[in-house]
Amino acid sequence: MVTDDKKRKKNSKLQTYSNVAQSGAASEVVQRYGSAIKEHYVAYSGVDTETGEQLKKGLKDIANSKVNPEYKDANLKQQAGFAAENKYTARQNAERIINKDGSRVHNTDIKGSGDYNELFDHIITDNNGNVIGQEQMKFVGSDPKAALDKLASQKFQKYFDADATITVPSDYYQGIIAEADKSIASFQKQLERARADGNTELAKELEAKIAKYEKIKTSVKDSGISNDEAMEARLHPVISTAKDVIKVAHRAGVEQAKYGAAISGSVSLVRNFVAVVKGEESADEAALSVVKDTGQGAAVSYATAFAGSAIKGAMQNAESEAIQSLAHTNLAATLVTVALESGKSLGKYIRGEIDGTECLEELGEKGTGLLSSAMFATAGQLLIPIPIVGGMIGSMVGYAFASSCYGELIGALKEAKLAHEERLRIEQECAEAIALIRQYRAEMEVAISKYLSDYVEAFSDAFNQMNTAIGLNDIDGFMQGANSITAKLGGNVQFENYDEFDSFMKSDLTLKI
Repeated sequence: MVTDDKKRKKNSKLQTYSNVAQSGAASEVVQRYGSAIKEHYVAYSGVDTETGEQLKKGLKDIANSKVNPEYKDANLKQQAGFAAENKYTARQNAERIINKDGSRVHNTDIKGSGDYNELFDHIITDNNGNVIGQEQMKFVGSDPKAALDKLASQKFQKYFDADATITVPSDYYQGIIAEADKSIASFQKQLERARADGNTELAKELEAKIAKYEKIKTSVKDSGISNDEAMEARLHPVISTAKDVIKVAHRAGVEQAKYGAAISGSVSLVRNFVAVVKGEESADEAALSVVKDTGQGAAVSYATAFAGSAIKGAMQNAESEAIQSLAHTNLAATLVTVALESGKSLGKYIRGEIDGTECLEELGEKGTGLLSSAMFATAGQLLIPIPIVGGMIGSMVGYAFASSCYGELIGALKEAKLAHEERLRIEQECAEAIALIRQYRAEMEVAISKYLSDYVEAFSDAFNQMNTAIGLNDIDGFMQGANSITAKLGGNVQFENYDEFDSFMKSDLTLKI
């Protein structure tokens, strides 16, 4: 019968393995979304530590830009535009990474690039580094109408001549398109009247305006950043960056939660089905257990991917190359599992379910196993390049291997400690035992010698007699020697001589051996 304590320990062990599996399964999602989050850290700091590329100003530096009190609003709006450029690059690249798109957006305003590129704020490259797009960002005007007027001014004509895509605030985009349509409709009516009046010169001017506004309509693009977001990035870069990081991490958590629920639900379904068949639980209990396990799996997976992605992004853009290297393992996701598992062990210690020594042993075993699982998850993903599967298998193998080794080590240390503590007592007992053994052995040797001396002499005489009889071909003498051994050992002699044996063989009597 399984005791409640054993059952609890077994369930705890199973939950640990489930969490390890969830950590490994999240490897691909954490790597992908973590790399996406890294782009937001780059936008904040202005430095991409992996590539060495450095913006002239990151969000942190833009927030420290000087503001002339007399032109405060104008200065802040301009600086918010610069902040928007950084956020646009980060968001665009993050989305491309999440979607496994090899193209990238690059700021042209980077250190070492020479003078500021007046035509393009961003260029887009394909996965081979070839330029496939050029964009200019314009956060101008107090409203969509004012923004359109500025875009239509002669000052901005150079961007349209260069066929640049114009990225505009998301809260202005639809308004700019609507205002452009209104202007085009108005110019169309004026054009019809000019043509009716035969005013060819005015008609040409109006045709040029219509073409220009059509060009604006096809050239503008929603940047995905509102004016308020741009200003927040200028005034509160930490909050702005944190919001984007949380949004991406949340998406990672939601995506992985679906897989986590499926994994935990499937494993629980099989385990509880077996328990029902064995009569260890009822169908209702099994159903509730499956629902509970599925929910827990989803929650653990969400937490693993959410926190793991955020940690991975920070590690990937760390100044230390060693930490950057670790970012490409499953360590980030594993750190979340370490926190969960450590909390479980500490909770058991606080509740008095285990003592301090057992708590430390559990923490050591889980820490060692989980660290190994992080490395094995990465190896598993490389060996089995199937999302979720490779990482999950690798992490479980790594955890099991390291935990087993840790258990053997702890066992050996315990044995060594016991041997040290018990040695004195054992040595004392052994000394006493050895003295008794020696005494008993001496007494036994005397008894054995006395007991066997008679037999040794009788056997020796018998063998001599038998040997002599063989030399003389004396069958009766040989039988007498053999019979003397039988008699000495307490047996009954059946034939005294050859004649008795010969008579017996001729009779119908049965030979008893």
